[in-house]
This record gives sequence, C-alpha cells and structure tokens, in this order.
Amino acid sequence: MPPAKSTAPGGRITLRDVARALGVSVATVSNAYNRPDQLSADLRQRILQAARDLGYTGPDPLARSLRRGRTGVLGVVYDAPLEYAFADPAAALFLGSVTRAVQHHDLNVLLLASPHAAPHPPAGAPTHDPTGPVRSASVDGFIVYCAAEDSPLLRAVLERGLPTVLVDQERHEEAVNIGIDDAGGAQAAAAHLLNLGHRQLGVLCLELSEQRASGPVSPAREAQVSYRTSGQRLRGYRAATQAHPDVTLHPAEVIHNTPQAGEALTLDLLRDHPDITAVLCMSDVLAQGALRAAASLGLRVPEDLSVIGYDDLPSSESLNLTTVWQPTSDKGEQVGQAILTLLAGHPAPPVTLPTRLVVRGTTAPAAPRPRPATQG
Repeated sequence: MPPAKSTAPGGRITLRDVARALGVSVATVSNAYNRPDQLSADLRQRILQAARDLGYTGPDPLARSLRRGRTGVLGVVYDAPLEYAFADPAAALFLGSVTRAVQHHDLNVLLLASPHAAPHPPAGAPTHDPTGPVRSASVDGFIVYCAAEDSPLLRAVLERGLPTVLVDQERHEEAVNIGIDDAGGAQAAAAHLLNLGHRQLGVLCLELSEQRASGPVSPAREAQVSYRTSGQRLRGYRAATQAHPDVTLHPAEVIHNTPQAGEALTLDLLRDHPDITAVLCMSDVLAQGALRAAASLGLRVPEDLSVIGYDDLPSSESLNLTTVWQPTSDKGEQVGQAILTLLAGHPAPPVTLPTRLVVRGTTAPAAPRPRPATQG
C-alpha cells in the first residue's frame, strides 16, 4: 500500500486518510473501532492492519467521549495523600471491590487523592488547593471515600452535580450514601471489654477533623469531629459506657493510620495512664501498633492488656486479634452498583451494612496491670 498523505494539520494520519487509502467510507473505518459487529471479521482485520501500516493510532479518545457525552471514567475521591490509598489495607480492599463492580461496564477508575497541606509551608510555596483535581477531572460521576464533612473537597464534588455516591459519610440530598453501622460495631467492642471487667480504657482514634492533631483528645477537640467514621466509632464507645459511671475512656488521636503511629500513641497512653487495662482501636492497623507497644513494654496480651481492633482485615485472624468485622468487599460492591444505577438515570437507595464483633485471643478478663517501665 503506498504511503498515505494526511489531510490533517501537522501531517497526522486520520481516519479519513485510512478510508481514502482503502477505498471505503469513513463510516466503515469508524465501525472497525466503534461498532465491530457491523463488519465482517475479515474486513475489520484488513482495516485495522491498513491503519497500522499507515501509522493511524485510532480515534481520539477525547473527541469520542465528547461525541458520546461520556468519558467512561469514575472519579474516586480519597481525602488523604495518594500513598495511603495503597498502604491502608482496608482502603485497598474497598477500591479493589469497587473496580471489580464497574470494570465490565466500559468504566475505568480515576483515583483523586488530596495531599494534605504542610502545617507550616515554606515561604513562597504555592498555595495548596485540595479541590483542584475534583474541579478539573473529566469524569462521569464521583465516589467519595474518606472525606471530612466540612471538607472543601466534598463541597467541590457536590457542586459538580454529577452522579455521586458517598461512602461512610453524612447524608446529602445530592448523593447516595453507602456505609456501615460504625457506632453499633464500636458499641459492641466496648461492651465486650466492660463485660470482662475493664474500667480504664484507652482509645486509639483515627483522624477526627481536617485540623490535624496528634495526642490526647480533649472535650473541645472531640466536639470538632468532622470525619463521620471517627465520630460514629467514638460515639459507640461512649454509648457502651453510659450505664457504667466507674468507666473512664482515654481517647487519643493519630494523624496517620499506621502501625507506627498506633505503637507510639499506645506507649504514650500507658505512660500517662498506667491503670489502663484495655485499648480500643478504630482500625486493625492501629491495633497492630498497640500489640507492638505491649510487647516492647513486656506486657502480655491479653493477660496484662486487652486489645480490640476494627475492620477485621485478612491479616487479623493470623494475629488472633479480637476486632469488629465490617463487610469491606460487599461495601465496595454496593457502591459500584449504586453508581452504575445512577449513571443509567435511575435513583439508588441508601444502604447501611451491618458490623459484628469477632472475639479472638487478644481480650480477656481485666486483671491489675503492673506499671510499665517508661521509655526514654
């Protein structure tokens, strides 16, 4: 086949050039890419081979999406630095299940993470705008995962007016909510410890608000809670203690959901409150840190210190960790089905999935705990 001369500016080979070289219509070449069922297999293969020989790489995806009125992309908004979406096992499980739910519907997933601004940025540093990725994203709809209620990121999503599913968030009329019974699971965890005789309980809290802080949680700080998951779990712990005036909760907050943060915070809690006999953790990742802290202090789990997590990650069974199970994969599936329903132009109902306490080997009846040796 002789080389084709392009009719497009800049010499780029176009669909029209392929059609002219083959002596067929532009619509026939277009069908080879967009409606292959309209052509015989032999004709389609001949067109695609000719296109490759001529250097034609296929229809412009942006132009095609504009013609269809769809991009084929879903924006998953994650209100945290990008690396945490992959480092947090619960987030990875959730994102994987969402992807499985939509991947057979000609949809792709675009992760829109929001790196937190540095608390004291250097002079001359560019202004941090967490809403930029959301406002500029070419997507058909949004899934919002882990956003604070007062987050500019959440407001930016709702202002776009696209089909939107909120995950573990407060309800908004502009979106569909899919979540779990956070408070009920937390209440069951705390009640389990109370039934075992524990009265001084440490609490490792996930981030409470976008005004990031680490360390003991004061009543004023607790009143500022804007992350629904953290607020509901803390509310559940407190609900379990209402009938027990002799119980004291000692909440402390981490900035990052990592074992290292959980370990450091547990060490601080046990140093400041040596009468604590059990620790409630808002994630299994933080519970892993609490177990490390106990080991470094020479405390036996559960004889000297009981530990409860939240999530029931696949690794938690091997750790024999008592924890609150949540249906992470099912939640992702429900979110995927909800966004597909919205994209089809139909309303989708809100869903609240159950949680349950899974009792394993890291909890036992309370016993007087020896005062740990302080570090440093």
